[in-house]
Amino acid sequence: MVDYGLKGRVALITGANNPQGIGATTALAFAREGAKVALVYKRIPRPYDKNKTDRNGADRYYEANAGNSDIVEGKLKEMGADYLVIESDISNEAAVEEIYSAVLERFDRVDVLVNNAADGDLDGLDTIESITQSVIDDTFAVNVRGSILMMRAFVKHRGDYGRIINLSTDAAQVFAGQITYGASKATLEALTRSIALEVAKYGITVNCVAPGPTQTGWIDDELEKAVIPIIPMGQLIQPEDIAETILFLASEQARMLTGQVIKVSGGHAL
Repeated sequence: MVDYGLKGRVALITGANNPQGIGATTALAFAREGAKVALVYKRIPRPYDKNKTDRNGADRYYEANAGNSDIVEGKLKEMGADYLVIESDISNEAAVEEIYSAVLERFDRVDVLVNNAADGDLDGLDTIESITQSVIDDTFAVNVRGSILMMRAFVKHRGDYGRIINLSTDAAQVFAGQITYGASKATLEALTRSIALEVAKYGITVNCVAPGPTQTGWIDDELEKAVIPIIPMGQLIQPEDIAETILFLASEQARMLTGQVIKVSGGHAL
């Protein structure tokens, strides 16, 4: 096992209520390393068929994102982790300050920020012919504004250790069919580079992980069969693959790695 030197560190992770998601998996990985974790999530209600939530697919994914953090909290309790859970909306400036106030009151510091929370249209309205103003506004509100606000607050409340890890997508630069989502993530990649230069003087690193097709409960059997042939490594990416990369970027070993976008995609979308 790699010792990432994260014992006692405080990691703040957004978008963490889906038990199969990257945020929850990353939280458990940090807890495994002895870190204290603060989880932030927002319920996103979408209609789903309860009879189909026993298997991977849109219904399971929608159910998870509409729910609370009970399952994730249960796993953290089993591990004996020191954790805090906050239900909030990072796209709201006042809410972001409240998030940091709560984390600082509980843990007295924030060492690592993982900007994982994201929004995007899943109903086919994210093409140039079908796009609506609300899709544009809602997507950028979370993926861009929310991420910036979380980073600004992190820098404001910085301590003697600083790691920011943003989550993009491997197809951010060319994402036909999800143009607003892709553009928001490409923006986050640009922000990663720019902010990395601004905060290097504080010893803070800023990097971005860009996952390929990852099994977070969304990919059903039919979609998996269609996607596997375009992944050179021949298998879906798992949330654990992303979490392990995030752990490294949060570690002391990655102290000179900043402003980078790292694709964890099995060769997809290179």
